[in-house]
Parts: sequence; C-alpha cells; structure tokens
Amino acid sequence: MARLVIRNALFFGRDKFSSLLIPWATYTDPEVAHVGLYENDLQEQNIEFATFTREFSDVDRSIVDGETEGYVKIHVKKGTDRILGATIVGSHAGDMISEITVAMQSGMGLGKLANVIHPYPTAADAIRQCGDAYNRARLTPTVKGIFHRLMAFKR
Repeated sequence: MARLVIRNALFFGRDKFSSLLIPWATYTDPEVAHVGLYENDLQEQNIEFATFTREFSDVDRSIVDGETEGYVKIHVKKGTDRILGATIVGSHAGDMISEITVAMQSGMGLGKLANVIHPYPTAADAIRQCGDAYNRARLTPTVKGIFHRLMAFKR
C-alpha cells in the first residue's frame, strides 16, 4: 500500500487500494494460498462461474517429491477465461499463487495460462493443467467429434 501511495504522489497516479489484488499465504503444512474471490463471494454476488481443480496427486513433481496432498482450484467467469479467484493448498502454495496473481493483474485468462511453458517437472504445472482443462471444456461436441475422427484418421 505504501508503494501505491508513493507512486500516486510522485507520478500523479490514480490507482486505488480497492483495485489491488492482494494474495495471501499461510505457511502451515500444507501451505494455503489465495487470491481474488472465493466461491461464497461469487455466489453471494450472483456471478456465474466455473471452477477448474487439479489435485497434486496427479502432478508428476508432487508424486516424485512425495508431496501429493493438496490442490490448485481456479474460478473463472462463466463463458470466459477471466480468472476471478484461486486457492492453492499444498507444498509451496505461497510461491505458486504469484503466477495466478500476475495473470489476474495483467488480464491474462486461464486459457492463456495453459500456454505457459513450465520446467518439467514442477508443481506449478498444476496451474497449466487447470488451463488445459478450461480449454478442453470449451470444445463443443461437434468439434470434439471432428477432432477424434481426425486423430483416428492420422493413426
């Protein structure tokens, strides 16, 4: 907040505290981190949303490290890939939430996060996998059918 005040004072900015995205993390075992709106907030505000979740038990790095407890959960506005909020529970959640915070701050949607290349294997790949799930959900039955026929033809 102090940075915001200084930036506004020195550079005639107009940013407001309410427009800031402020992530938080609790360094327990497992860690818990969050940014944006919660499911309850979205429901209370009557915002239609979709949720994409990836369990760490399905992420290669987590399996290798033996840290499979937890998940990444990302909420997007229904019909768009605009990220409204995210929660990460697991090892290094406090480090991982920054990627989603940057995406939200810059207006990058979940579909675009699927295109971010992560080193392999990393736990942050769970974020990319949520993006992949979003992109798969956008496929209509017709497009899925064409895609399956195309893949069968290529085999």
